[in-house]
Amino acid sequence: MYRKNIKLLKIFNFLIGFSLFAPLAIIYFSRVSGSYTLGASIFGITMLASAIFEVPTGIWSDRVGRRGTIILGSWARVIAFILYAVGLSYWWLVAGAILEGLSRAFYSGNNDAFLHDTLADDGMEDEFDEHLGKTNSLEQLASGIAALAGGLIATISFTYLLWISVLAQVIMLYVSYLFIEPKSRTKLNANIYVHIKEALALFSQNKKLRLLSIISIINFSFSEMMFQFRATFITMVWPLWAIGFANVLNNFGATFSFYYSGKFLRRFKETHILLFKTIWGKLTGLIAFGIPTFISPFIMATGSLLYGISQVAENKLRQAEFTDHQRATMSSLNSFGGSIGFALMSVILGSLADAMDPARALLTLNIISLPVIYLYWLLFRNDRKIKA
Repeated sequence: MYRKNIKLLKIFNFLIGFSLFAPLAIIYFSRVSGSYTLGASIFGITMLASAIFEVPTGIWSDRVGRRGTIILGSWARVIAFILYAVGLSYWWLVAGAILEGLSRAFYSGNNDAFLHDTLADDGMEDEFDEHLGKTNSLEQLASGIAALAGGLIATISFTYLLWISVLAQVIMLYVSYLFIEPKSRTKLNANIYVHIKEALALFSQNKKLRLLSIISIINFSFSEMMFQFRATFITMVWPLWAIGFANVLNNFGATFSFYYSGKFLRRFKETHILLFKTIWGKLTGLIAFGIPTFISPFIMATGSLLYGISQVAENKLRQAEFTDHQRATMSSLNSFGGSIGFALMSVILGSLADAMDPARALLTLNIISLPVIYLYWLLFRNDRKIKA
């Protein structure tokens, strides 16, 4: 049974990543809604909906089963994409965003649990990390292919772009019905509100943990929204068809960074890497957005060479601070805080772009986020004090 489920899960993840319009979503949403502010708000609504639905979908998964949860998530995603494709008004996009957030909540935790339970049925839990890495890598591969194809198709028609994305999700829905429900059942700890209560207690007691959480929330709020918005900037310096190429540059850099992260962490301290990555990221942002030219997307892509290394370094620091239970607790707090911050940044960045232009809006947000360098410096200083 596990071989069939894992093979199907790889196909399923590939189809999730094969969203041709995702790299260009901000452009499409802004066109339909009539402004960057409303277009960017769709991303914030998706994130908030995902956070709100996380508790009930987790309970549903524990009570009803993994396969049924995946199927419901797939239905929500298909309908969301259809609403995006029809796109008669901003409110159609809002409805799509809520359903996409619901689908993310259905998948969150459940799909990993489905893989774990499938392996547990055959006593192969120790291979979980290996299979998880392989299935997730196919989603990244699909995203890269979709980015290249999406940019080219968008020059012909956004309508084709969206309906091809819908077709991929319909095939994904069909695949979800082929899964076999595992007999094993790893209970998901779905009560995010209990997690948050415990997280706030940990937050007040552990200074380093508090600093890591604040940095994580701020970074996600600023960086993720700026990443989603960058297509509007790239169209200022590159033709529409080339946006996919810019995405591939970032994906390649991140893949390289993750692959060699272990070697870098054996040579450099985690806090040194994080401080350098943050300074480099802010510096390249100031140059790329401050002086928009043909080479700006290349300058932006250099930051991806440090992305994987910094992610592993930050995760390593968190692991050193708390137990597995506490890790889940702080993840819930960071997720809630990041979702709220992301929603706020979507409105701010969209409003700035409407008032100025995408380049100056991104430059302004980059400048506003500069104090995060000081937070990383505090981590760096604290690390040096402990070492001394």
